[in-house]
Formats: sequence, C-alpha cells, structure tokens
Amino acid sequence: MTLFEDIGGVEWLDWHIHADVVLLCATLLAAYFYTINVLRPRISDAGRVRNTQVVLYCLGVLAIYVATGTPIHDLSEQYLLSMHMVQNLMLTLVAPPLLIAGMPGWLWQAMLGGRWVLPVARLLLHPLMAFGVFNFLIVITHLPFVMDYALREHWFHFVVHAGLVGSAIMMWWPVAGGVPELPRLTYPYQMAYLFVQSILPAVIASFITFSETAVYDFYEQAPRIWHISAVEDQQLAGGIMKMSGTLILWSFIGVAFFRWYAKEEAEAQGPAWTDVEEELRELGLEKR
Repeated sequence: MTLFEDIGGVEWLDWHIHADVVLLCATLLAAYFYTINVLRPRISDAGRVRNTQVVLYCLGVLAIYVATGTPIHDLSEQYLLSMHMVQNLMLTLVAPPLLIAGMPGWLWQAMLGGRWVLPVARLLLHPLMAFGVFNFLIVITHLPFVMDYALREHWFHFVVHAGLVGSAIMMWWPVAGGVPELPRLTYPYQMAYLFVQSILPAVIASFITFSETAVYDFYEQAPRIWHISAVEDQQLAGGIMKMSGTLILWSFIGVAFFRWYAKEEAEAQGPAWTDVEEELRELGLEKR
C-alpha cells in the first residue's frame, strides 16, 4: 500500500476545502483587523498594537486552520487516533496561547467593560476554575463512548472542539493573558500551575499507551494506513499526547522561570530605561 493509494474509494491525502473552517478563520482575522484598524480610534485609552501581537494572533488562527482544515482533520476523523491527538494538541496547547497573546490589553479591557461581563470573567478565568473546567473536558472527551460518538456525529464533534478551545483559552489565561482587572499569575505560581497541568494528560496518555487492546471502537474499525495496526496507532497517540503536551507546557515553565529570574535581577538593579519605553509603548505614548 502506497501513501497515495485509495482506501475504500477515497484517497486519504486529498486536500478537501472545508468551507466552515475557511469561514471561521476568515471571520477571526476580519474581526481582528477591523477592531485594531477601524474600532481602535473609537476606544478611549486604546494603545498601539505591536507587530509581534499581530503575528502571534495570525499564527493562532493558522494553527486552528492547520488542525481543522488540512489533511490532519481527515486523517483524525477517519483513520488515525494519533492524528486526532495532534489535532487536539494544536487546538488546546498551540492556538489558544497565541490568540491570547496576540490581542492587546486595551482590547481585552474593552471586551470586559460590560456590567456583567467582568464578574463572570473573574469567575471563569480564576485559575482553579479554568484548570478544573479544562481538565474535566479533557477527561470526558477521551472517554471511549464520548470519543466514538463524536467521531460518528459531526455536529457533536464540532461541539467538542468548541468546548476544548474555549476551555483551553480559560486554562491559558493565568499564564498568557493578563489585564489589570484580571492579572496573570506571578511567575512562581505560573510554573506550579503548568506543572500540575502537565500531570493529568500524562495519566490519560499512559492509560491509552499501555492498553493491550484498542480503546476506541471507531479507530479499531477504521481502514488501516501506513501498515499501522489500531493498537500501534493507539500507542503512538499516547506518546504524542504525553511527550508533545509535556514539552509544550514545560517550555512555558522554562520561559516563566527565566522571566522571573530576569525580573528579580532587574528589581535588584533598579528600573531600566527599556522598561520605561515598554510602558510607553503599551500606552501608545512613545516618541515616533
């Protein structure tokens, strides 16, 4: 069997255009650029938008498209649990922190300006609530009967993806977000938070990896490609979930550690002019 051989009359590597994904990504980009270019002058105290923020946001949208609009999507929904894990990692550990970091603080503050919005946001984005909701959904969506039903019912699979992305944004906020009304965790707490976050997916991955039989009926019955059996695919999926997820989370732990160290050093030496310039850039008051 070659990489491009038809399976059941369908060539698995065909790049199908998913209109719903294209529409979603186009809407996310259009709303972002409309806000920072057209609505920004109408928002009081709106600062500038750094080029790095624009790049990060676009990369976040790109991650969503790659996960749901390329052959990764078709492979995950028809053939391979391992590709399903790749898709979930991109939707929960790659796209959300990029989207959060790509939106300037003044935009988050404008979105939180409603009378009832901020109290609800404080509840949902509290680290304990965010951690609990995200990990609850991770466990629920990896139960065999939930996974099998989602793979057979497109509408439910969409709901699962929406829930995972939404809860992942909640989970990442204490680390990647932060406005005066909803500050992020301090660096030591960020490291502890992410360390604990890395444990539960590893437990689920271990259960999948070391099972001697196929956990999910859907993938056990799926056509085999690349000469990979259902159990081998399952072992690969567990390895991807554990190793890739841990690598991403521990990378953020490393970043938090070095930022904490740099902050302590800077405080010991007193404020630097670069810090003042950074504050001015945030306020849009730097000299042009």
